Amino acid sequence: MPATPSRHEAEALAGRLPPLLVAAERVAATVAQGVHGRRREGVGSSFWQFRAYTPGDAATSIDWRQTAKSDRAFIRQNEWDAAQSVWLWADRSESMDWHSRRDLPTKSERALLLVLAAAALLLRGGEHVALLGGARPAAGGAVLDRLVHDLERPAPSAASLPPPAPLPRHGALLVVGDLLSPLDEVARAVNGFASQGVRGHLLQILDPAEEALPFDGRVRFEGLEHEGATLIDRVDAIRAAYGTRLAAHRDGLAAIARNAGWSFAVHRTDQPPTSALLVLHGALSGGRRC
Repeated sequence: MPATPSRHEAEALAGRLPPLLVAAERVAATVAQGVHGRRREGVGSSFWQFRAYTPGDAATSIDWRQTAKSDRAFIRQNEWDAAQSVWLWADRSESMDWHSRRDLPTKSERALLLVLAAAALLLRGGEHVALLGGARPAAGGAVLDRLVHDLERPAPSAASLPPPAPLPRHGALLVVGDLLSPLDEVARAVNGFASQGVRGHLLQILDPAEEALPFDGRVRFEGLEHEGATLIDRVDAIRAAYGTRLAAHRDGLAAIARNAGWSFAVHRTDQPPTSALLVLHGALSGGRRC
């Protein structure tokens, strides 16, 4: 059974969240300068753009006034006006509370930052957001405060993957974690949501040491989730094999996402969070043009 978080651990998490919220809003504001709302083709009433007619387009969608100005037929596209519902989930298991250097955030801190920043950016665009397993998705300025309140509480479980949950078709789910669980477990979790018609995005958060294994000589690695310890006599002798196995695991994650119609990206904690948030915005906006 997973260990129950202690009161001290819960208080430590709560103490981190207000500064994380400030940082998240700052990251969201930076990214928002480069994107401009929820612009994609749809059934809204706001004009977006004209594009050339292509075989298969309905004749009723032709804009005859614009077509009369040229020797080609043009389609009038309107901006998508309907808000979407996005559920957010961050891995809060014990293995996430680790960093290889004191000047780097833990994986958990970066995951929470990106979840809150993604929520702030989505709310700016008028979307409805919620934590998976929490309240119903909603829009408005009070939602971020609710998310922080929910994240201040100990995680309901130490699971490394989101638990099964019924979500409405056409919703979206953001999953942020190190995603180092066995690939069959990841596939089971992703396919469970995809089978409901939910589109999603997997974001793998790794410390740079987990990619490079920059240790030398005899090293004892301690498990963070009661796996025990592993003693490696010469880390440099296994570095290449470790890199190959990590790459294979990452390729497996990408294949799982691709087969489910989801997207997948990797973020290291020594990289700026804005780069990951830009990727998340592109994925969660469903290819909307900015």
